[in-house]
Amino acid sequence: MYSFLLGSCQSPLVMGLLPANCHVNGIGTHSPWPISAFMGRKLIGLHDKQKILPTKFFCGLGGKIRAFASRNSVKKLRKDRQARKNLTLQTNKIAPNEDNGLEDRFPSEDDSVPDNKKVSPIDNLAAQGSITIPSRGAVLQACTVTSGLIAALGIIIRQVSHTASIEGLPILDCSMEVSFGFEMWHLELIAGLVIMVSSCRFLLLKTWPDFAESSEAANQQVLSSLQPLDYMVVAFLPGISEELLFRGALLPLFGVNWKSVFVVAAIFGVLHLGGGRKYSFAIWATFVGVLYGYATIASSNLIVPMASHAINNLIGGISWRYTSKSLE
Repeated sequence: MYSFLLGSCQSPLVMGLLPANCHVNGIGTHSPWPISAFMGRKLIGLHDKQKILPTKFFCGLGGKIRAFASRNSVKKLRKDRQARKNLTLQTNKIAPNEDNGLEDRFPSEDDSVPDNKKVSPIDNLAAQGSITIPSRGAVLQACTVTSGLIAALGIIIRQVSHTASIEGLPILDCSMEVSFGFEMWHLELIAGLVIMVSSCRFLLLKTWPDFAESSEAANQQVLSSLQPLDYMVVAFLPGISEELLFRGALLPLFGVNWKSVFVVAAIFGVLHLGGGRKYSFAIWATFVGVLYGYATIASSNLIVPMASHAINNLIGGISWRYTSKSLE
């Protein structure tokens, strides 16, 4: 405050006409006596202070000083505002980088959920978009034709082996080794096979995702377009025809023993690959083939594996229809 007043009194105009009482901002020390005025070092006369330097002069000088101070204040405010704006921009640029660093060190819950979340086989098949659903007529026609060809091949092998055996050739008579004779205790064997196969399939569907995906793919292709009564057709025709070929013809042809059981079961499993079914499904089919082969050897009867296979197919199809989300 005081330095500003001293600076204003040392201006050329004020130094040239310096009164005894220096007025700044229109405020001065009034004296009852006349005052002298000097120009340089020469006395120019005694005058009344208001005649030498009127009050308006000092008021104008004070206004200029205030205006100069106001301009400086405005400039300072502008500089402060610009500095704050630059600081804000820098902060906004730095903040995302800091957030990214925190996200890298501490992953959010949303990022960690997909890793821990199990994806259902239906979602996988929908994402891949590789499953084509044939029409009902196409499914029934394919099932009928394929089952007929398989059954025909089984009947031919059995008939040829029977004829060759009669002619004295070293070939086992398949119709004699595995017959259609049925006894009551065979029902217990059929029930045991149905319970075992259905229970194992249920557990594998819950614990083996790859097998669940393969089963879902096969069921979608075959069962999606069918009516409820059609399930009887696609369950019994393949069950009967496949057992007629594998357990009724190939198994006795290779020899009624455990080695033939595993060989025929392996062929049965490999032929179940394709159509969206992976090796997990082939392994499952091989396991089921071993069970049916064991039942065939134990009973020397073809009706036992046929009935077990057909009933298991029906149970699997019905359970899929009423539990699968792909039909909703």
